[in-house]
Amino acid sequence: MSCTTILVGKNASYDGSTIIARDDDSGSGRYDPKRFVAVAPDDQPRHYRSVLSHVEIELPDNPCRYTIAPNVLNNRGILAEAGANEHNVAMSATETIAVNERVLGADPMVELRPAVGEPDSTDYQAEQPGGIGEEDIITLVLPYVTTAREGVARLGELLETYGTYESNGVIISDVDEIWYVETIGGHHWMARRVPDDVYVVMPNQLGLDTLDLDDALGEQKEFMCSADLRGFIDKYHLDLSLDGALNPRDAFGSHDDADHVYNTPRGWYMLRYFNPNTFAWDGPDADFTPRSDDLPWCMVPEKKITPEDVKY
Repeated sequence: MSCTTILVGKNASYDGSTIIARDDDSGSGRYDPKRFVAVAPDDQPRHYRSVLSHVEIELPDNPCRYTIAPNVLNNRGILAEAGANEHNVAMSATETIAVNERVLGADPMVELRPAVGEPDSTDYQAEQPGGIGEEDIITLVLPYVTTAREGVARLGELLETYGTYESNGVIISDVDEIWYVETIGGHHWMARRVPDDVYVVMPNQLGLDTLDLDDALGEQKEFMCSADLRGFIDKYHLDLSLDGALNPRDAFGSHDDADHVYNTPRGWYMLRYFNPNTFAWDGPDADFTPRSDDLPWCMVPEKKITPEDVKY
């Protein structure tokens, strides 16, 4: 089963609730069973060390109670995957995405580098920890936020400070808002608030197709991003638009043949399911096909969406 995200704004859902959902995939021929854990404030670590990247982070002393859904086998760290806290903030981490080589050349991933040589030798090189990743994100964010916006801000600060060793999309929601965060290289990120009247489908690709940098770096009504993102884009010539309208998917994302086999067909199918009559989906004159790189990130559905729709 592929890792796939569906987000539903409160005015697009059947009962006015925000809905977030994500499949958690397992490797080929393997199934990773989950358990449900309620983490009390006294059980939350104050000093955190990642199993996979060895990054060490001091945590605040005022965590709240929250739930997680980690793997039963604790061989890859906590891997909380999903949870909700006592303030009704919910998270899922993460939807694996991809960024292009230009981004990675400008801002490489922060990967664990093992120690080289013996500690008492002249050529010894100490271990260099990696950044944060899927293993860590919920544990580092969810116990310390009271709204989805606070969650985006905290995650963004962690990414800018410690970096990441992988490309991820992260869902953070509360009863009123859903935010979707995408990482860009080792230290950069962007986020968009899901409009209340739409749904979003995400199939393992960097998906945001618009980013208002003025808003993200100003009032932050609908967008947020890393503080230096505009300068980063300009310095490394990442904006490929001809009309000045930044398309993050073109600037940061991937459009390779593997996407057209593994990712875009899922997005196409889900959009077709919720909007069967809005566009032509089949035939030589189709508006969108399973190979389309310009599938809309969000759409207004033709009818309100139920949990049964999301499950299907």
